[in-house]
Amino acid sequence: MVQAVPFGSVELHLVSGVTLLREDAAVFEAMLEGWAAQQRGGRNLQAYTVGQRVHAVRRFQRFANAYPWEWSAAGFDEWMTDQVTVHQLVPSTIRNNQIAIRQFCDFLCSPHYGWADECERRFGSHPVQVCHEWNTRVHVQENEADPRRRPLTRQELQRLFDRADEEVETRLRAGRKGAASAYRDATLLKVIYAWGLRAREAIMLDTADYYRNPKLPDFGGFGFLRVRYGKASRGSPPKPRTVATVMPWAVDALADYVERVMPLMQGGQASALWWSERGTRLSQRSLNDRFAQLRDELGLDERLTPHCLRHSYATHLIEDGHDPVFVQRQLGHAYQSTTGIYTHVSEEFANRILKDALGRIPNLLPEGMEKQ
Repeated sequence: MVQAVPFGSVELHLVSGVTLLREDAAVFEAMLEGWAAQQRGGRNLQAYTVGQRVHAVRRFQRFANAYPWEWSAAGFDEWMTDQVTVHQLVPSTIRNNQIAIRQFCDFLCSPHYGWADECERRFGSHPVQVCHEWNTRVHVQENEADPRRRPLTRQELQRLFDRADEEVETRLRAGRKGAASAYRDATLLKVIYAWGLRAREAIMLDTADYYRNPKLPDFGGFGFLRVRYGKASRGSPPKPRTVATVMPWAVDALADYVERVMPLMQGGQASALWWSERGTRLSQRSLNDRFAQLRDELGLDERLTPHCLRHSYATHLIEDGHDPVFVQRQLGHAYQSTTGIYTHVSEEFANRILKDALGRIPNLLPEGMEKQ
């Protein structure tokens, strides 16, 4: 039985016996093509993930001004220093770049694909692994987001919604264009918060994603939300989840938008929930820009993004007494520790829990926290 040639093999991406015009550049491109094929075909990774990794390898090659059979750990160290000190990239981006270079070097050094022998024959040298435990970042914690990002307080959240609603009224009174889009934006922000969504999850919603909850008929057709574009594991397709509706006021706001405003913006017969002024699905960039405008008008921290609404959702559900496991399921987290990252309860809530716990132990309730 003939052994099949593995995805990414040099035999599939370099034609033997052909003189290459720019041999070094041509071999490098063939390496990238082979690595991409190995990831897509052999490992079934998503095209976006593969593209990001290939892009990272290209950036390192340009920085080092050298090809993989010339790379060294010292050159990789210089690139990491540039990323940290000059470009000031966040830790997660730096780690992703390190992972890409490490896996690319592993691919080239593997005897299964033949690239090391090919480089030795053509250039008298071969690729080596330039990433090791001393020059790569160890993943020691699950959350590496900017600690200055936080959930909105209930007061800040109300101010945000009030300002978005005020813009609708202002445009209507002045007879200006854009009242419908302002109403759309106000509703979109409320939906992100009320169902604990990520920005892309919200942007990709269709009207058919909402459906009835038989146990809560008062919510009509908005009792459950099927999120189809949940955050994927690396290289995997989007992970869907079902979110139960828990905020009646959000149902009223969304139902009003769907009935009165969405038909004014809808393009054709498509079922997208959020439409741009051009009759196409609203972009995530438009959402980010609108949130940033409202945030700046209110004088909130410039590091806050639409994702803080999801943090606010998790925090407020916990403060309102919802079971942590329920909140975990609503957010679509595999582990409760991840939900804990999203939860930043207020001091008032923490003190209430503390007082309740200490109140069960005789003579341990501190002065100033008398039991009610």
